[in-house]
Amino acid sequence: MEQLLIQTYIAAVPVILGYIVWILKKQKSDRDANSKGTMLLLRVQMIEYHDKYMTLGSIPSYAYENFCEMYEAYHALGGNGMVTKMFREINDLHLRQKGNI
Repeated sequence: MEQLLIQTYIAAVPVILGYIVWILKKQKSDRDANSKGTMLLLRVQMIEYHDKYMTLGSIPSYAYENFCEMYEAYHALGGNGMVTKMFREINDLHLRQKGNI
């Protein structure tokens, strides 16, 4: 009887571990998809902010703070490139605006 329990245990452990690995891979895939989607949504919003406020030639403080927070989140998710250029332009706009007051 004891031998049967040991054999059952030996057979069940790899199956259970395989299932756990499958679940973890699926969760990672889901997290990756969520991160990518979040990054894309942030990029779209930052492009809209950039286009709007660069055209206006000024940016309110609340919008500047929102843009900075979105950029930090975007950058933390691994995004960069053109958004970094937009961040610099918005930052220059905000600083230029502060210098005029």
